[in-house]
Amino acid sequence: MVIHIYYGGRGVIDDPTRPVIERMQKVLEELRVNVVLYNLYEYKNTIPTLSQTVKDADGIILASTVEWFGMGGYMLQFLDACWQFGDKSRISDIYMMPVVIARTYGEKQVLADLANAWETLGGKVLTGLSGYVDNPLDLDVNPDYISIVESQAEKLYRGVNQKEKVFPSSKKALTERVGTPNPLDLSVPEAEQLSKYVSDENYVRTQKEDIQELAVHFKGMLMSEDAGSEEEYITEIKRAFNPSPDVAGTFVVSIEEKKNDLIIAVQGARIDVRYDKTDAFDVKMKMNRDVMEDIVTGRMSFQRAFMSGAMASMKGDFGMLSSLDKVLSFAK
Repeated sequence: MVIHIYYGGRGVIDDPTRPVIERMQKVLEELRVNVVLYNLYEYKNTIPTLSQTVKDADGIILASTVEWFGMGGYMLQFLDACWQFGDKSRISDIYMMPVVIARTYGEKQVLADLANAWETLGGKVLTGLSGYVDNPLDLDVNPDYISIVESQAEKLYRGVNQKEKVFPSSKKALTERVGTPNPLDLSVPEAEQLSKYVSDENYVRTQKEDIQELAVHFKGMLMSEDAGSEEEYITEIKRAFNPSPDVAGTFVVSIEEKKNDLIIAVQGARIDVRYDKTDAFDVKMKMNRDVMEDIVTGRMSFQRAFMSGAMASMKGDFGMLSSLDKVLSFAK
């Protein structure tokens, strides 16, 4: 039998949880159990790797102290890693006993939180041990305390050895319905490498910057490709053309995102639309691509774009804008 103890305290000398798990370890070893103790504070930069060690155990002890606001941060990190990277199919066969000894208020809540977390992961929970101890030395000299701890270790041994039956948890059923992250089947070196990256703030920051840079780059490529098209809007303008014998003129639209100007030459029943450069025009307008999109989709007219200020600038005969709107009927 293999039992892992995951101690989530900070390792301070007056932590009452430490003598409890040390005595439980001693009792289990006397019962010929292979016990492995993981002090999470010693693995604070590689906690994600420890989620891979859980699957090697038949049972585990999650031992925590009570911090200022409940469970300690190291234990929370460990449980997060089990959720993200742990093998849920293997965890479902593993018994867990929570142990919380405190010198302040809240040990019952932390005990319940550990049990709830393990049930949510899909594992089996054995009745845990919690208590308030003002002086940690009492745990080594008080015969009643010693008896309680040793009896708890024996209960863990019997529960795992006899595969104690437990009722299914509603949390497990909910987890199965909403889905869980797929476990990562990592070797020990791979897990260590993953943990190194996860705990390296500089690496994480660099990766985020690289991803952002790539996103901006590809977005720029797409925008450049789209904005640089020499065909965009030509079909829409020709389709919207409604000839009028009294309208004639050259209208130039300078779209900020495009290299060449959009030239609309109207002569009675004829219209010529192309991208080019020219200094000969009756009206020249400057706008961005969003405004042009509003115009060709019928949400705005050329004249309204100028009057509302959406158009950046205009040169030439303002009165001819209404003529352009007259011969271009964009459907809404």
